[in-house]
Amino acid sequence: MDYRALKDLVRRGEGSNLEFKLKTNHPEKIIRGVVAFANTNGGIMLIGVGDDRTIPGLKYADEDEYLLVRAIDKYCFPKISYSIERVSLFDEREVLVIRVPPSPNRPHYIIPDLADPENKKAYVRVADKSVQASKEVREIMKGERAARDIRFTYGDKEHKLMQHLGEHNSITVDLFASIAGVSRKIASRTLVLLVLANVLEIHPSDVMDKYTSRAI
Repeated sequence: MDYRALKDLVRRGEGSNLEFKLKTNHPEKIIRGVVAFANTNGGIMLIGVGDDRTIPGLKYADEDEYLLVRAIDKYCFPKISYSIERVSLFDEREVLVIRVPPSPNRPHYIIPDLADPENKKAYVRVADKSVQASKEVREIMKGERAARDIRFTYGDKEHKLMQHLGEHNSITVDLFASIAGVSRKIASRTLVLLVLANVLEIHPSDVMDKYTSRAI
């Protein structure tokens, strides 16, 4: 990528496939974005670019790249496929361009404390934010990776679900559990199954996921 291509990319602004970071002094936020890209549709992280779309670059790109590579390789599991290139600016400053393809091995997690591997968090990309993936989102990613035929029984709870979605735009796990008179665990499992069967669509959120009927 040359400087002109970089400027064109920055002009687009942040979005579902593009994120800017001015510095690497908070590498945990950067690897959160890398994981989110890998878990969603891929994306590009530009280090040395401000939220206001200015491009000051990095003075010590060698050190910054070393810190990032170390953090990604150390704290992300399973390993994430990515590439890094540099775009030269003025005064020997550079921008780091991290390209992350969508991963076939998702969900990927960040494990902050390697001594406690169960304390892990997955992230997905929602618009221009990297949000923590709920249990349901993680289960859907695992199910998509398995790529097997999904079968389900259309019973009373499914009838109540579709009746609600016929009258309202969306539903949540807790609301479905209440309407159907089932436990949250069963409601969660049912919604995950219906997403994997392409009946419903999930809309991840950092507050509460919503489910809608899948557009035909």
